[in-house]
Amino acid sequence: MTTYTARPIAPPVLKELRTADDAGRPLSPFTDEEGGAPLRCCLRRSGPRERIALVSYAPLRRWAAETGVDPGAYDEQGPVFIHAEECAGPDGDSDSHPFANAHRTVRRYSADGRILGGRLVDAPDDEAFRNAFDDPAVALVHVRAVEYGCFLYEVRRS
Repeated sequence: MTTYTARPIAPPVLKELRTADDAGRPLSPFTDEEGGAPLRCCLRRSGPRERIALVSYAPLRRWAAETGVDPGAYDEQGPVFIHAEECAGPDGDSDSHPFANAHRTVRRYSADGRILGGRLVDAPDDEAFRNAFDDPAVALVHVRAVEYGCFLYEVRRS
C-alpha cells in the first residue's frame, strides 16, 4: 500500500526565502505571541513566542523550475509562515498529514504545470491522495487551506 507524505519547503529554498521571498521582499521576522501559525518549514504549528516570518512563496513556480516546465498563468505566489531562522525541519515522528484538522482543498497538477482540478476533503489522508493520483496525468498535489486558500504542503508520487 502506498503512503503519501507531506513535503515541507526544502531547506535550500527556505534559505533563499529568508534572504528575499518570491515577491522580492526582505525577511521581516516577528514574535508569534500566541502561537498556532502553520509553519511550512517543519509542518507544525508555531508555539507561543517563536520567531517566525510571513513570506511570499510560489510553490508551482519552484516546482516548474525544477522540472523544466512553464507554469503559465498558474504561477501564483501567496503567503506562508516559516521559522525566521533555520529549523530542523519536520520531526521524524510528525504526522504524515499535517494541518489535517479542517477541510482542505486537494489541488491536482499535470506534468506541464496545469491545474487538473481540485477536491474539497474533510481532512487530507492517504485516500484523498490515492484518489488524486489515480489519474495518471497527475504529477503533484497541493494541499491548501479552504479559509484563506493558502498553500500548506505538496505531495508527489513516490
